[in-house]
Amino acid sequence: MKTIIDFISKHQMLPSKTKVLCAVSGGADSMCLLHFLSSNAESLGITVAAAHFNHRLRGAEADRDQAFVEAWCAERGIVCETGSADVAAYAEQSGMSTEEAARHLRYEFLEKCADKLGCTAIATAHNSDDNAETILLNFTRGAGAKGLGGIPPMRGRLIRPLLATSRAQIEAYLAENGVAHILDSTNDTDDYTRNVIRHRVMPVLCGINPAFSASAMRTAELLREDEEFLDKLAANFISEHLENGSLPIPELAALPKPVASRVLRRLCGRSLTAGHTKAVLDIMQSKTLAHADIHGMRVTADRGRLYFGQKPIILPDTQLPIGEKTVIGDGKFTVECAVLPKNSKVFKSLNTFFFNFDAVCGTIVFTSRKDGDKVRLNGRKCTKSLKDLFSEAKMTQLERSSTPVLRDEKGIIAVYGFGAAERCSAKPGDTVLRVTINKNDRTGDNLKNE
Repeated sequence: MKTIIDFISKHQMLPSKTKVLCAVSGGADSMCLLHFLSSNAESLGITVAAAHFNHRLRGAEADRDQAFVEAWCAERGIVCETGSADVAAYAEQSGMSTEEAARHLRYEFLEKCADKLGCTAIATAHNSDDNAETILLNFTRGAGAKGLGGIPPMRGRLIRPLLATSRAQIEAYLAENGVAHILDSTNDTDDYTRNVIRHRVMPVLCGINPAFSASAMRTAELLREDEEFLDKLAANFISEHLENGSLPIPELAALPKPVASRVLRRLCGRSLTAGHTKAVLDIMQSKTLAHADIHGMRVTADRGRLYFGQKPIILPDTQLPIGEKTVIGDGKFTVECAVLPKNSKVFKSLNTFFFNFDAVCGTIVFTSRKDGDKVRLNGRKCTKSLKDLFSEAKMTQLERSSTPVLRDEKGIIAVYGFGAAERCSAKPGDTVLRVTINKNDRTGDNLKNE
């Protein structure tokens, strides 16, 4: 049919020498697809194979479908891969609906078959009526532009050559070419939501507009174009502003809401709901630390930035042996301890610390901050909590949790980036314990003001 050829050409679905795998159930749509592609394979310059998945949901009828597809392909010399799974059992185990489980297992099977056969395209037989039904189904669920864009003509190596072809045109093609097919008895029931739309809603809409499926297709194309444009704006914003898994809140808040919501969807997952989006936009207004938990990901607003999925880094309590290098925090830090008898020089540094060896009490331990921590730093002339020190430095929660703290058996003796405790201060001529902390993602003693 010219409609199919034009649609394939418009979307450049089948470049010359493509090896395409047809998903074939044995029903009218998939048999039309397989017959059309295999009959026109030479003129299209393609190679065609088939794959059939038995869902084991209809007993003997499902086995009949598989046998039909295998025999039809064998008679015509078409390579046919078959597979099966207990969809009902999988749905129960995974908590999915039967429809979701069937779809998941079917597409997983098709991908494996395509890999096995070296196919660069997987063709499914979705038609324009299917597309209209999908749009209506998504509409009832409150979908946005993406959901109302219906079934895309292409996604990855998935292609839908019949998407502009109606069910009536498919049935006419089968009759004209004498193509046998089988009927799925579940299509006649209203056990599935899609069937209710197909049997009860679509006839009413087609009564108002006989070309409803085609009209829905045009609407979906317009919505997909809008979605692609807005999604590109979101992608560009992320590319320009994402740093260390976070975005600047003022710039994100300045975006139009349709773009901002797509930024969040890209970073939080496509299943982000309107309620989740609102929760994240709400915490952006907070003047203090705020969180929103969505789909197992925590989004945190902290000091003007929005952090996605980052969890506080808890540095393990690690005893530091003298005279050795110790790698700590999944390789994030390297710490070296050395004793320098009668050291002639004492440097002020924020990551290399000089302690009076005799003032250090017992072993030294490398840790994260702990609740209630306080320290009297050299030169500060006052005791402060680490909470206040970090707050004055305008540190985020992530920075606070990943800042190393050195302790002996009496308490804190140094804080990375802030200095050493007054009680352990060293002077020239003392026997000194020198402790150097380096970040491994940079070189050398890597604090600017050391």
